[in-house]
Amino acid sequence: MAKGKDVRLTIILECTNCKINKESAGISRYITQKNRHNTPSRLELRKFCPYCYKHRIHGEIKK
Repeated sequence: MAKGKDVRLTIILECTNCKINKESAGISRYITQKNRHNTPSRLELRKFCPYCYKHRIHGEIKK
């Protein structure tokens, strides 16, 4: 039988540099999944930001 809570969660990653600098045209966001048991803390990945034109750290945000 299935358990009450799912192990894999859908999360949103947002560019930390665009959030700080309000001058950019927008905020880069990615949707991905993470395993709740393996990574209980907030996830941070280096992804490409089309507004900064560079690879920047994207951090997990609250839905």
